[in-house]
Amino acid sequence: MTLIPVAAWWPFGGRTSLGLGCGCVVAYLNFHWLERGVEGLADRIVDSGKRQSSKGIVGRFLLRYVLMGLGAYGILTVSPASLYGFLAGLFLPVAAIACEAAYEAYMALARGL
Repeated sequence: MTLIPVAAWWPFGGRTSLGLGCGCVVAYLNFHWLERGVEGLADRIVDSGKRQSSKGIVGRFLLRYVLMGLGAYGILTVSPASLYGFLAGLFLPVAAIACEAAYEAYMALARGL
């Protein structure tokens, strides 16, 4: 994920690739916090030994969106061209999931499942 902004430097310029790098970082943090939030909710549902506080789960959930909004606002005020890179980096995991789903569907059809 760190090579994508570096590869985008030459064709799109420094500001767009910096926005792409920021979007990649926010997307990674978003995914990591979402994973921890889901684990916390699952722990609260099944009442396992390690309990998460409800305030912490909700706080991390809301912090993800605040972080994305602040990043987009900060980048938009500096350079609107960087916002395109930021949004591309932010939605990069969605593209990766779509590619993985297409690959798995192809493999399932190829195996005759």
